[in-house]
Amino acid sequence: MTNRQWVNDYIEQTKNKWTNISDFIWDHPELRYEEFAAAKHLSDVLENEGFTVTRGIAQIETAFVAQFGSGGPIIAFLGEYDALSNLSQKSGLAKQEPIVEQGHGHGCGHNLLGTGALAAAVTLKAYLEKNNMAGTVRFYGCPAEEGGSGKTFMAREGVFDDVDVALTWHPGPINAIWSFSSLANVQAYFKFTGKSAHAAAAPHLGRSALYAVELMNSGVNYLREHIIPEARVHYAVTDTGGTSPNVVQANAKVLYLVRAPQVHEAMSIYERVKKNAKGAALMTETEVEVIFDKAASNFIPNTPLNKTLEKAMQNLGAPQFTNDEFALAEQFQQTLSQEELARKNLGMKMLDFAVAKPLSDVNVPFFETKEALPGSTDVGDVSWVAPTAQCVMTTAAAGTAFHTWQMVAQGKTSYAHKGMLHVAKVLALTAIYLLEDENLINEAKKRHAKNVGPKGYQCPIPDHIQPNQMK
Repeated sequence: MTNRQWVNDYIEQTKNKWTNISDFIWDHPELRYEEFAAAKHLSDVLENEGFTVTRGIAQIETAFVAQFGSGGPIIAFLGEYDALSNLSQKSGLAKQEPIVEQGHGHGCGHNLLGTGALAAAVTLKAYLEKNNMAGTVRFYGCPAEEGGSGKTFMAREGVFDDVDVALTWHPGPINAIWSFSSLANVQAYFKFTGKSAHAAAAPHLGRSALYAVELMNSGVNYLREHIIPEARVHYAVTDTGGTSPNVVQANAKVLYLVRAPQVHEAMSIYERVKKNAKGAALMTETEVEVIFDKAASNFIPNTPLNKTLEKAMQNLGAPQFTNDEFALAEQFQQTLSQEELARKNLGMKMLDFAVAKPLSDVNVPFFETKEALPGSTDVGDVSWVAPTAQCVMTTAAAGTAFHTWQMVAQGKTSYAHKGMLHVAKVLALTAIYLLEDENLINEAKKRHAKNVGPKGYQCPIPDHIQPNQMK
């Protein structure tokens, strides 16, 4: 029996276990650093599968590492399981209808992501046992990818330092190797403090913190013209100072997220944003406190590792779907605007063939690019520490955007399960190729060293900043 056939059979024989785990996490959506149910569930599963689990690593209660085997190489699988706020949505329904008003939902498919990576890790363990092979399998439970940079904090604590290769994936509307870089980012709160007063009787005695937030936002909006076009600056007012218009607001707070292709570019723009905050405080005679929240590095693709991942994808093909599954996906496409559907090829004509059907059932050939995707991921920090590869696998209708109710609604569909099970096979087979040919890992390490450069990894989060300090 070939490696490909063995991996395929193992996943198929155990598929109900993985779909049930994924559905459990979907049913218990939890925000960054609060993924207590998901982290416990995954940890318990891994312990039952014979892994040694260390919980609460890197001073994060919902982070953990599970390990099996001994010696090298050390193959790591990265799993995520956090959800997003205000995206509660009924499963399988092609109409926006929340389960809980303003509740949470898995709008980025992390219920699938964590479970697919876990299934790959357990499959690789079984393969090592069957063949009496040396090597170490690790599964890293990584919380707070959404707005928390959990892996960045973990990388700062050195938990990935001895990893030889890291593998992961992301749910999506296409089957492809992640050959793009990503945007680095910096996130911080700006907390303004002023002086309350009666807004009619004595407004001159007040100093409005809310006005300071508004002036800061206005200043940053003027700044946008004078930063590099690849950069992005987002903000959310998290505290408006109350709900009484007849009181001068003494407190207000805004959260800023700055993105750019390189960490130093994001940091430079962040310093300019801070100047806007100081200027707003001066204009309103308020005080401003800058509270650094988190940051993430840009992702570094590894071509030798990507080619090994592509070999596994080619050998296993792409997930295949039924007519009923195509019909359901088409219902979700009908909820998208023409503008959204026009972007289902991600703005690249070369991908038209891959999204010709409501569900993508073909693999995109691997290609190298120097472009950066407009999003960010803390997988980037792992890629600075160890050779890292990831792919995208079809779990949603073509055109479905991340962080939407449509993505949540499709997270428990049969075709989402198919994509998750298929990627587990791809990741496990990739790891087997790496274990059986040490030269593949050596080539990946050489490319990694060249990409990172002599300075190595520099964590973008200062040492004194702790995870989720604004909880």
